[in-house]
Amino acid sequence: MAEDKRSAKLEVGGKTYDLPIFSPTAGPDVIDIRKLYAQAGVFTYDPGFTSTASCDSTITYIDGEKGELLHRGYPIDQLAEKSHYLEVCYLLLYGELPSPAQLEDFEGRVTGHTMIHEQMMYLFRGFRRDAHPMAIMVGVVGAMSAFYHDSTDINDPWQREVASIRMIAKMPTIAAMAYKYTIGQPFEYPRNDLDYASNFLRMCFAVPAENYEVNPILARAMDRIFTLHADHEQNASTSTVRLASSSGANPFACIAAGIACLWGPAHGGANQACLEMLQEIGTPDRIPEFIARAKDKNDPFRLMGFGHRVYKNFDPRAKVMKQSADEVLDLLGVENNPTLQVAKELEKAALADPYFTEKKLFPNVDFYSGIILEAMGFPTSMFTPIFALSRTIGWISQWKEMIGDPQLKIGRPRQLYNGATLRDYVDIENR
Repeated sequence: MAEDKRSAKLEVGGKTYDLPIFSPTAGPDVIDIRKLYAQAGVFTYDPGFTSTASCDSTITYIDGEKGELLHRGYPIDQLAEKSHYLEVCYLLLYGELPSPAQLEDFEGRVTGHTMIHEQMMYLFRGFRRDAHPMAIMVGVVGAMSAFYHDSTDINDPWQREVASIRMIAKMPTIAAMAYKYTIGQPFEYPRNDLDYASNFLRMCFAVPAENYEVNPILARAMDRIFTLHADHEQNASTSTVRLASSSGANPFACIAAGIACLWGPAHGGANQACLEMLQEIGTPDRIPEFIARAKDKNDPFRLMGFGHRVYKNFDPRAKVMKQSADEVLDLLGVENNPTLQVAKELEKAALADPYFTEKKLFPNVDFYSGIILEAMGFPTSMFTPIFALSRTIGWISQWKEMIGDPQLKIGRPRQLYNGATLRDYVDIENR
């Protein structure tokens, strides 16, 4: 980031103030308003912070108009096609793609931390049997600070590194155990001879009574889901992690805060909402009815999984995810699953309809990831936990970057106050 010689002029109360302009390596220029209140006595008003840069970062860049998502400068489609999840984790965490030796060392360190402390099993048993897996994950991840005291000092670079590796390694174990607990099956311990995605699938679907072999097509699809959800710039959950970490909170508490934010249906629950919509449609013959409703401005119904708030053209992750969806459905079939039959036909109908193509309402990553997870046998309650597992590396990378920022300050948004002004207290007998 470089300060531009230009400046923005703002007139307030007859006085003019020069506000510095920063030019990023990509994206729009940014007006520096940090001294605005001190100089002019005014705040800016930006609900949702949609026009405010809350930090400077070198991790992820999104160009919604071009449909571009870059991790450390690398396009997401290239990473998803040529890399695997742990390689992308290394890239996000350390800034460069690893050499073969670096990747082998990193994978070894992650693999060596996949088990969780045995006493943490009691935490799972403290939840009701019908608890949502996300509720379990929020609690268990937050409680990690009680079990791993040697990696909670954010001022120690080595402890930050250990905490990062632990969370990347243990999150699949925690997510799988949350799933197993809610369906009443015994926990499956991690297997260090398996890759990251295969290990997660085995912990979710294996049972002690019989052998379980992970299908490589399903493992590859799972790995792509992890990769395509690894980071997405300063979204709600990432901003939550940064805000929590600005107070000096331990890393496990910060990631637990991110999981809690992701749980919201407007954020991490999009692919679940998409599957629920497909189930509402029910059968392929009802698709024209629902497409007509989506076009009706007076009907509140809308097609979930189409279009994106950030991407105004197409979701660059969707093309890769569609390929995985096609591979998984070819492997598992859709003949006996009406929801997947509706998904395939709805995709065809929407892509052939000028109304959707002209408005650039293409299927997004949530549409395809929901189809894949449904086909694999995951219930919709596990969609968001898998999202949280995938996004952990993004949260950790953003947390690590923020902790190392010399400009770090505790977050303190201001407000446009419209409440009552100063008034005297009225004794209760006079009210």
